[in-house]
Amino acid sequence: MTETNLWRHEAYAQNVILKFLCKKILFSDQSPYQKVEVVETDYFGRVLLNDDIIMICEKDEFVYHEMIAHVPLFLHPNPENILIIGGGDGGTAREVLKHPSIKLCHMVEIDQMVVDACKLHIPQTAVSFLHPKLDLKIEDGVKFVQNSNEKYDVVLIDSTDPVGPAVPLFGDTFYKNVFNILKDDGIVVAQGESPFYNLPSQKSLMKITKKLFPISCFYHFGNMTYPGGLWSFLLASKQYHPVKDFQKSKIPQMKFQYYNPDIHIGAFATPSFLNKIIQTL
Repeated sequence: MTETNLWRHEAYAQNVILKFLCKKILFSDQSPYQKVEVVETDYFGRVLLNDDIIMICEKDEFVYHEMIAHVPLFLHPNPENILIIGGGDGGTAREVLKHPSIKLCHMVEIDQMVVDACKLHIPQTAVSFLHPKLDLKIEDGVKFVQNSNEKYDVVLIDSTDPVGPAVPLFGDTFYKNVFNILKDDGIVVAQGESPFYNLPSQKSLMKITKKLFPISCFYHFGNMTYPGGLWSFLLASKQYHPVKDFQKSKIPQMKFQYYNPDIHIGAFATPSFLNKIIQTL
């Protein structure tokens, strides 16, 4: 291994690079969809990259996974049937399956290699694949949603950035199909990109969901390894408002590293620059 190979970097917005030192390459291969890599680092722990884009790291993955899962699951009064699109590292499913009301968590991941690499090298998140309530399917999530006859309480779209196989997950047709497979009080949450670097994508997502759902908004979290530090989820709901209908007293004494009732409410306080843009849509 040469000195330059010890470094991994994610190029972003054509003029930004997030660069970090890795000790060892644990896994690196090309699937039919993307390059999949797991590397070992001193500070971040093990890091999963797809096509050289950071997906998760052991150091702060709990932030993303707690926020994508617990915000909608504690908003919905009785979530039982859950669908995860993507999420091949297993972290989102791990958090979903902490909820005792869940009867079945369906997970549709397009890339078997991501699942296998995480099972082997990132058990911190992949532990969920051993859970009896998880039904994992390796197939195209876009086609699954289009053809599904199931009805779900909550759909979680744990996708990569809108490149490669994830591009259709940011489209109008996909969200129409998601709307159709949600129950009458269903909620969808999707990975919503950066308000600093991805405003065009955020505006597009908001336009699509505002046409379909009576309630559509972004909420935010901070972490170390996504460019810009501030990242968003999009929440669209057929019935429940994420703040007005949120009952913090119903949250049990579960162990969280990031999420709590105050974080839930505060995450929906939109920065003024973003709020101004959203109001024009």
